[in-house]
Amino acid sequence: MTEAPYDRRGPQLTVRPAGPGDAADICALLNAVDVAEIGRPETDLGTVEADLNRFDTDLAADSWLAFEGSRLVAYALVWADSGPGRVDGDHYVLPGRPRAALRLLELMEHRARELAAGTPSAALRIQLNVRPTLDLSLLTGRGYRGVRRYQVMTRALSPAAGLPPAGRPPLGLVLRHCGDDEADRRRAHALVEQTFAGHFGHAVRAYEPWLEHLDARALDWSLVWIASTPAGGDVAVMLTRDDRTSMGWISHLGVREDLRGHGIGGHLLRHGFAAYAARGRDTLGLGVDTHNETGALALYEAHGMALHYAVDTWELALHPQG
Repeated sequence: MTEAPYDRRGPQLTVRPAGPGDAADICALLNAVDVAEIGRPETDLGTVEADLNRFDTDLAADSWLAFEGSRLVAYALVWADSGPGRVDGDHYVLPGRPRAALRLLELMEHRARELAAGTPSAALRIQLNVRPTLDLSLLTGRGYRGVRRYQVMTRALSPAAGLPPAGRPPLGLVLRHCGDDEADRRRAHALVEQTFAGHFGHAVRAYEPWLEHLDARALDWSLVWIASTPAGGDVAVMLTRDDRTSMGWISHLGVREDLRGHGIGGHLLRHGFAAYAARGRDTLGLGVDTHNETGALALYEAHGMALHYAVDTWELALHPQG
């Protein structure tokens, strides 16, 4: 455990790496941050455990827990599986802890420079709620800039919510789920890479690293659908998961560029609503880039999805000298 110098303004701050045995305490911290930022806890223990067991992360070097006395007040993690020169990170801190927030930022930045060493135009990216527990002046004062905004959108699935009918499939569209078919799982991966290729922040991954990134061990492949048409073959994919306590989740909904604008995305979305309502879920959510040029935000709004909360992507250019 490394110790910061004694500070008369508050309890002594200590920092150490995270380990798998810290998952429950980290989950409790993240839920406290959730309550402060969005009004209710939404972090599941399984999500934290998946992060701590990432195949590409060395917890001893890539993670940090900050304590005031025995109380955990901040947590951070970095990873570099998104392509050359890009390091991503998570940073969580309880309100009113600027020393802990700053110390973990410093450690993240130092490690990010090590991970991106020798790569020109390297950058560290973190995502924070638009009204975060972190004082944003800590970011702007260190050279971070906001580069993108995402909305987490949700829709109620109860009978009273009035779900839209599935309607006639456009272009003779047929849906199939991946189930236990390895060939279809690989096809779903190929469609994600194809349909998200032009999206901001999309990281190109081969099949096996993609499975690791998804934590595919916890994924129900019967909730992943591929859409095909008689003329176009496989044209779209919708990857969803039902392992969150708070809601069902659509992680990817992509339509091949040459067939956008024909109602395929809307049909998949309505299918997702019906499938999760049948599973007894009362809410389905997703995240969307507000600057997405495919019109995704308008599509979701037209289907009754509404803002739950928003997050900003912040980026720091990783100059070698700091």
